[in-house]
Parts: sequence; structure tokens; C-alpha cells
Amino acid sequence: MNNNISASVTGDKQLSVWREFWYAFSQNRGAVVGLVIFAIIVFLALAGPWLAPYDYTEKFDNFMKVPPVWQEGGVAQFWLGTDAIGRDILSRLLYGAHQTLGVGVAVAFAAMVFGVIVGVIAGYFGGIVDVVIMRIMDVALAFPSLLLALVLVNIVGYGLFGAGLATAIALQPYFVRLARAAVLVEKNNDYVAAARLAGAGRIRQMFKTILPNCLAPIIVQATFAFSGAILDVAALGFLGMGAQVPSPEWGTMLADAREFVASAWWIVTFPGLAILIVVLTINLIGDGLRDALDPKLKRS
Repeated sequence: MNNNISASVTGDKQLSVWREFWYAFSQNRGAVVGLVIFAIIVFLALAGPWLAPYDYTEKFDNFMKVPPVWQEGGVAQFWLGTDAIGRDILSRLLYGAHQTLGVGVAVAFAAMVFGVIVGVIAGYFGGIVDVVIMRIMDVALAFPSLLLALVLVNIVGYGLFGAGLATAIALQPYFVRLARAAVLVEKNNDYVAAARLAGAGRIRQMFKTILPNCLAPIIVQATFAFSGAILDVAALGFLGMGAQVPSPEWGTMLADAREFVASAWWIVTFPGLAILIVVLTINLIGDGLRDALDPKLKRS
């Protein structure tokens, strides 16, 4: 009986927390709009292979550089037109959404996991461990993430995997500094001392006791890292160091289309617009999460 009452109270508290979070998040109208648009983009990315009218490698030799359907010379079977070798741009965008978002999620997740682990260790142990880790992170942060990724991709190798790995390493220092700062604030609190007196080991104290109370800023940073990962991987693809042709990754599509900026605007515009919309919506969601998870902003 008591267990049922306790479970009910816990469930009510969790529901109340979620309601409070959603209320604070929904006050940011831009974040709500961004969330709706991003949900549509995720659906298109997941269903892209089934929604795309053609395979992304299929060529139509008689329909090279066909403009969008609403422009003079457009053809109804190619809504967004075709590229220089007759491939349907809409199909390539849908296939590329799956690839671009998937790589962005993987890169942001990898950067967050390893960065948080290193940051928690640095903040908890302090001393020489903290000094060594943070000096390495300071050197990494002296370079813009894209520039550091350019250097690293030459070490790990070209291709989508190499670009993703290089970008994850370049984004990791931001999580290290954030996690370390949060742990330094939390580790001297009474609940940590109580866990220590109760016999909790160091690993349990770091990742079971302290880390859950540091998640709010880390989640917000992960959102911005997601958009940054998409931009950096696309930039590497544009420079020929990321995904290779005939991949429909949006950065690679831009690289293929750059010579047609003046003669066939749609080939370069639609991949660039897709990147712009995705990054903008993710940043809007990140702003909403920051407003909802930061107690100071909620009070204001």
C-alpha cells in the first residue's frame, strides 16, 4: 500500500516537472515553431527513402539542369528541378536529410559523452589531473572548431566517417569545460558529502550523484553542438574532405553545385536552404531549452 502511494507521489512530481518545463519552453514562441518544423524535418529524414520519387543516384539524360516546376521550363515530374547530370534534387535532398541529421546526432552525442566524462573527472579530482586536462582543452579551444576539424580530418582520413570523427573531437572541449564548471559547483554540496559518508565510491559520486544535477546546461550545449556538427560536416563536405560523390549529403551537394551558381541557381540554393532551415530550427529549440532549464531565466 505504502509502495503504491510512494510511486503515485513520485509520478505526480515527475508529471509536475514536465508540465513546468513545457510551460517555460512554450513561452518562447520561436522555440515552439522551431520544434514543429524540426519534427517535420525529422519525419522527412526518416521517411526519405520511401517518399523520394527516385533513387538519389538515378540520372535522366534528357533532363539535365531542369528548373523547378514553377519556373519556365520546369517539368512536373521534378518538383525542385534536376542537377547538372540529370538527378532529381528533391530525391537527393530527402536521402541527404537522413544522412546529414544522422551524422549530426552521432557527432553531437559522441562529443557530449566523451567530453562530459573527461570534464567530470577533471572537476572532481582537481589538482594535476585538472590542470593537465584543461591545458589540453585550452589549446584545442584556441582554434575555431571548423579549423581544428580541418586539421584532424587530414589525420583520421577523408570521408563521412572521418569528417564526423574530426568534428566530434573538435566539439568535445566545449563539453569538457562546461561539465567541469558544473562539477566544481556541485561537488562541495551537502548531498555529495552525504553520499560519501554512505559509502559511495568515486565513480558513483561522479556519475550517479553529481552528474544528474549538472545535466541542464549540458543538454542545452548538446543542442547547439548538434547544429554546429551539421554545419562543420557540411563545410568539410563542401571542401571535399567529408562525404564523397555521389553521396547526397547536403555539403557535398553544395560542392557539386558551386560552379552553377549563375547558370542554375536551384542546384545550389536548395541544399543551402535545407542546411539553413535545419540549423536555424535547432538553434531556436536550443534557446527554448536554455530558457526552460535555467532557473534564473525562468524567474525573470
